Amino acid sequence: MTLPTAADDLILGLTRVVDLPGLTAAAGAPLGGDDIEALLREADRFCTEVLAPGWQQADREGAAYANGRVTVPAHYHEVMRAWIDSGWQGVAAPEQHGGQGLPHAIWTALVELASAADMAFFLGPILTAGAIDLLAGFASPDQQARWLPKLVSGAWPGTMNLTEPQAGSDLGAIRTRAEPLGDGRYALHGQKIYITWGEHETTENILHLVLARLPDAPPGSRGISLFAAPRILPDGRRNALRCGGLEKKMGIHASPTCVMLFEGAEAEMVGEPNRGLQAMFAMMNAARLAVGVQGVGQGARALKLAEDYAAQRVQGGRTIAQHPDVARMLMEMRAVTLAGRLLALEAAAALDRHHMLGDAAAAERLALLIPVVKAWCSDRGVDVASLGIQVHGGMGFVEDTGAAQVLRDARIAPIYEGTNGIQAIDLVVRKVAKDGGVAMRALLADLAGEPRLAAAAAQLGAATDTMIALQARDPDAAQSLAVAYLEACGWTLGGWMLTRAAAADPDRESLAAFYLTRLLPRAAARCLEIEQAAGTSPSATRPAAA
Repeated sequence: MTLPTAADDLILGLTRVVDLPGLTAAAGAPLGGDDIEALLREADRFCTEVLAPGWQQADREGAAYANGRVTVPAHYHEVMRAWIDSGWQGVAAPEQHGGQGLPHAIWTALVELASAADMAFFLGPILTAGAIDLLAGFASPDQQARWLPKLVSGAWPGTMNLTEPQAGSDLGAIRTRAEPLGDGRYALHGQKIYITWGEHETTENILHLVLARLPDAPPGSRGISLFAAPRILPDGRRNALRCGGLEKKMGIHASPTCVMLFEGAEAEMVGEPNRGLQAMFAMMNAARLAVGVQGVGQGARALKLAEDYAAQRVQGGRTIAQHPDVARMLMEMRAVTLAGRLLALEAAAALDRHHMLGDAAAAERLALLIPVVKAWCSDRGVDVASLGIQVHGGMGFVEDTGAAQVLRDARIAPIYEGTNGIQAIDLVVRKVAKDGGVAMRALLADLAGEPRLAAAAAQLGAATDTMIALQARDPDAAQSLAVAYLEACGWTLGGWMLTRAAAADPDRESLAAFYLTRLLPRAAARCLEIEQAAGTSPSATRPAAA
C-alpha cells in the first residue's frame, strides 16, 4: 500500500477539511482546489529538491563565529539565493508590497514542508514572515514603502530581538535603552540574546526589530517601545550593532543563534511610544503558530525516516514494519502527525477567516487555538521524533540515519517563542477564564456534533468548568494544572480533526479509528488529573517552596 505523503495530507486538509476554496470564494478571491494542489506540489518539489538534500551536512558543518564574523554552512548561500528567487517568502504577504496575497493557510502548509526539509535554514524565513506581518500592521506608510518590498522578496531577512540575559520570558525586565537623536532617529544601547539568524552573510542586509526603553518610559511592560535597526544604513554605513558570539546548542546547529550587541545603533521607532510589546505580539503570534507547525514538520521527517527504515529492515524473516509493536509505533506517529497537521491548518484558516471576512468569532477561535497548536504540536513533534529513534533501534541512536538529529532539532520547539508552560497558562488565564469559557464552550459545541467525540467533549467541558472555578479561587493551583488542561484540549482537538479527515476521505478512517481508540483516552486521563487535583487542598497541587 502506498502511504499518503505530507503534501497529500496538506492538500486534503486545505481543500476538504478546512475548506479553503469555500473561504476564499466567500472573500471574493476564489482559490480552487486545483490551484491549491498545484501550489502545494510546487512547494513540495522546492523543499524536496532545494532545501532537503543538505539538511544533515548543514547540521555537521553548523554555524560558526570567529573574528567578528558569523559563517553558516557553505551551501546555504546557494539555498538562500534559490529561496529569494523562488518568491515563496511573499506568498501570503500584501500584494501592494510585492507579495502574492494568498491565504495564511497556504504559508502554514509551506512552513511544515520547509521545516521538515531543513528546520535550521527555515527559521530565518519564518521570522521574516513575522516581521512582514508586524510592519504591515504597525509601521508608517513611509517605513512600509522602504522596508517591506525588501522583506517580502526575501532579499532582507527580519529578526526578533526581545530576550536579554536578565529578562527571559519577563519582558518587563528588559534594559536596552533608546536615546532620541532627533529627526525621528534613536540610538539603541543594550544586549539581546537568543537572536535567531541575527548575523550572517547570505543576504545584503538584515532588519532587526528590537524592544527597548525610552528615557522617560514607565517601568515594566508598559514602558517598552519597538524599533527597527538595519545592519546597513541607507547611506551604506555599517550600523553600530554586531554579533558578540553564538550559542552552542543541542540542535539546529546550522541556525546562528546570536548574542547581539547594540552600541548606539541607529533605529526608527515602529508604532507608538511605549506600545512596542503590543506590536511585537503580532510577530510572536505568527511565530507561535509556526513553531507548532515546526513540531509537525519534525514529526513528519521522523515518520518518513522510520517508515523507510521499517520497510527494508528484516528481522525474524519479515520486515520490522510487520512486527506488531513496530506497526503500533508507526500508526501512532502517523495519527499524531496528521492530527497536528490538520489542527495547525484549522488555526491558519481561522486567521484567514478573521482577516478576509472580518469574522470576530474566528478571531476568538484563533486565540484559543494558538497556544494549543504551539504547545501540543511541538510536544508531539518531540514524542514522534523519539518514537522514530525507537523504530530504528540502535541505528536510531547513531547520527548517520538522521533520526537523532530530528529529535535534537525538535526539542527547541517546546521552549522558544514562549515555553509550553507559558502557553498553557495563557490558554487558561487569558483565553478560557477571561471570558468565562464562552469561546471554549463554542468550540466544544462543534466537537460534540461528532457522535464519536461527544463523550470526550463533555469531559473536557467539565474540566473547563473546574479550571475556571479554580482560577477564580486559587490562581496558583489553576496554573499548576494548566499543562494538563492544554494537553486534554490538544488530544481532544486532534481527535476532532481526524474524524473530519475520515469524513472527507474514507481512506483516513483506519487512522482516525486508531486515534480515537488508542490515543484519545490520554485526554480523559488529563481531565481526571485535573478533577482529582482540584478536589484536594491547594498544597497538594503545588510543590512546597524551597
